[in-house]
Amino acid sequence: MRRHAMKLTPQGDCEIVIERSFDAPRDLVFEAFTKPELVKRWMLGPDGWSMPVCTIDLRPGGKGRYEWQNADRSAGMSLNAVFKEVVAPERIVHTERFDQDWTQGEATITTLFAEKDGKTTVTMRIVYASPVVRDMVLTSGMDQGMARSYERLDDVLKK
Repeated sequence: MRRHAMKLTPQGDCEIVIERSFDAPRDLVFEAFTKPELVKRWMLGPDGWSMPVCTIDLRPGGKGRYEWQNADRSAGMSLNAVFKEVVAPERIVHTERFDQDWTQGEATITTLFAEKDGKTTVTMRIVYASPVVRDMVLTSGMDQGMARSYERLDDVLKK
C-alpha cells in the first residue's frame, strides 16, 4: 500500500484546504474520523504525543472534546468542538476552539469524504477568524503534524 501525499493550500484570506487520499472505502475512513477509539490511535500530530481524552457526540449540536499530551507531560493541547452538520459518510461541519485560544476564536471546519474505485479522498476546509491567524497556523508546524497523523491513519485503515 503506497502512502499518499497530503496537499495543503491556503485559499482566500482566512482559509486552508487540506486534501489527502486513503486506500480504503469511505465508510471506513468516515468511521476512523468519528469513533473516539480510532481517533485516539491516529490523530496525534508529531511522534511522541498521545490523546488521553477524545469524546465525539456526532450529531448536529453535539459536542466533542480532544486533549493531547506529549510523552513526558511537559506540553499539552486541548480543544472543544461543536458539530453543526453531519451527513454520514460524506460530510461533517464543525467548529472548534482551543482552550489556550492561540487561534483567537473559533475555526469552522468542513470535512468531505469522496470515494472512487475503493479509495477515499478527504478534503478539509478550515476557516479561521482572520488572515493573521490563518498565516500563523500555516507557520505553526501543523502541516507536519497532520501529515504524520494521516500516515498513522493509513496504518489504522489497513487493520
